[in-house]
Amino acid sequence: MPAAPDPAAPTVGDLEFAADQAIAACGGDAREAVKALIVANDFLEAQLDDLRRKVSTGYARGRLPGARERKDEADV
Repeated sequence: MPAAPDPAAPTVGDLEFAADQAIAACGGDAREAVKALIVANDFLEAQLDDLRRKVSTGYARGRLPGARERKDEADV
């Protein structure tokens, strides 16, 4: 029996619409849209790393990769 599709996964139409919006927001320049999306992704990754550092290992029950490594590095 096939698995049910992930309801949070975007459809092809959603991705096309989002891509068109990103390009339009950058004046029609696809290269600028890609650069803007890379910057946005880096910002979100930095926020995620910050949140991972703030969550205790006990609360996360070890599900956050590298949490112990970051703590060890901070002690050095």
